[in-house]
Amino acid sequence: MSQMSRLGTGADLPYRMAVHPRGEGVICSFPKSCRWFEWDAPENVETHKLDLKSSEKILTQLEDVGQQLTMTFNFDGSALAVGGEDGHLRVFKWPSMEAILDQIDEKATVKYLSFSSDGKFLVCLASRGPCRVWDVSSSKIVASLPKESDEVFGFCQFSQTKDNREILYITAMQGKGGGIVVWDTTSWKRIGSKQIVRDPISAFSVSADGELLAVGTIQGDIYITNSKMRVQTVIKKAHLGLVTVLMFSEDSRSLVSTSLDSSARVTLIESKEEQNGMSIWVVLFIVLLAILAYFLKSRGAI
Repeated sequence: MSQMSRLGTGADLPYRMAVHPRGEGVICSFPKSCRWFEWDAPENVETHKLDLKSSEKILTQLEDVGQQLTMTFNFDGSALAVGGEDGHLRVFKWPSMEAILDQIDEKATVKYLSFSSDGKFLVCLASRGPCRVWDVSSSKIVASLPKESDEVFGFCQFSQTKDNREILYITAMQGKGGGIVVWDTTSWKRIGSKQIVRDPISAFSVSADGELLAVGTIQGDIYITNSKMRVQTVIKKAHLGLVTVLMFSEDSRSLVSTSLDSSARVTLIESKEEQNGMSIWVVLFIVLLAILAYFLKSRGAI
């Protein structure tokens, strides 16, 4: 994997970023403000190069607002949500930056945000209290998702099931390790929960087709599960430091991960057909060994 582009930001250290789903550019949070960057694509389509450049667009509403810990666009890129270290939750129409929602909890920090696929709901995870579900159009809370016993919520993401139901995944640090809780988005009740790892979860992602989930740990390990939360791939020490970001490709055939050790990795994911094919060969190999053992035993060789 080679570097395609590099853009210096001077003394300002970038902390979080969100890529616009329609390819308009990237928004990035810095210690005091947020800045917008545009893609600088060559006119020659045969040149496979993509650069970022600073934009003339100034995000006035996000200047001098302090460190923003999380930011995300909705599915079609028509809304932007950002959450701050000071507990401030802001939602804007994009690109007009007209305010839709402005809420602050001075006793908490906003840790993670996720839009539903239709953009109707926004889930907000904070450092204290329950996980809140906002109706974006009315700017009202429609549900508060409580923690059980000693749970600590970490990440959240909406996903579609095979029968086109929408569900919500929330990672949780539980007594024995890191797990995933599943919520129904109609009743807003828990419909499942399972421990995945023994270590705290430091990164989480769900594939676009909803078939795969990935968690990264503070030990640098990566676990990939199916939608029933059965672990199918484990990559021990994928990174030397804790995993900071996970993201599936659009076709769900690869997983990008980054780490606190400044490394990035692309993991190729076997398709179901490849996995099934391998399982068949394993079964055939075992059957052949059994036949050979029976043959040798009947001949008195063993």
